[in-house]
Amino acid sequence: MKNILKSGQAVFDIEVPYKLIETGSSSNEKPLIIYLHGFNQNMEQFEKLVAPMLDLNAYHLFVQGPYPIYDRRRKKKVEDWGRSWYLYDGEQDQFVKSLESASGFLENLIQDILRQITASRVAVFGYSMGGYLAGYFALSRPKLIDELMVVGARIKTEVFEGDERRYDTMNVLALHGTRDKSVKSEPQQKSCEQLSEWGAQVTFKEMDRAHKLDNIYLKKTREWLKSLGYN
Repeated sequence: MKNILKSGQAVFDIEVPYKLIETGSSSNEKPLIIYLHGFNQNMEQFEKLVAPMLDLNAYHLFVQGPYPIYDRRRKKKVEDWGRSWYLYDGEQDQFVKSLESASGFLENLIQDILRQITASRVAVFGYSMGGYLAGYFALSRPKLIDELMVVGARIKTEVFEGDERRYDTMNVLALHGTRDKSVKSEPQQKSCEQLSEWGAQVTFKEMDRAHKLDNIYLKKTREWLKSLGYN
């Protein structure tokens, strides 16, 4: 006879790398921009991809997704593996639970960083999988984020339907490729329209691009941030 005496869940800790960079002249106050990479990318790769963003006078926080993607070819060291931000099996409840878990981790890290610097504003930039997380993070914690930038992803506004929160102080930039076969642009456009109704100042732009973080997206993002006073 088999007797199950106890079952449950235990917490397993994993180290998650991050890097804080300051660009421009040292000053008492400047914006903080947080960067969230795409699926199977990592922090170091993403820093190289978004290098043009480092021209902005700001604090730049790069964070790596917590879930490692095993390199089946066995050609990379563990630190070079790609990463994932959340667990998704097609179920909405699981998706939201995992997004919230990642967002809680990010919030704790950002609050710790903010105790060490003086940030005039806080912005989050997310691409693809990182864009999904950036959208959820900003909408679930609107008092923390001033600017939200999403490329090649969808802001899941349906999760927040019926919520009492307003987003009157949030600026949103959503960039999408018309040839993006991974994430269609129409649902993102509808999400942006919903965000506008909730008070956010939203800019939605489509470009003749596929699902890839091209320099044109970074150029448009820098221009948009500069229009808001970033330099």
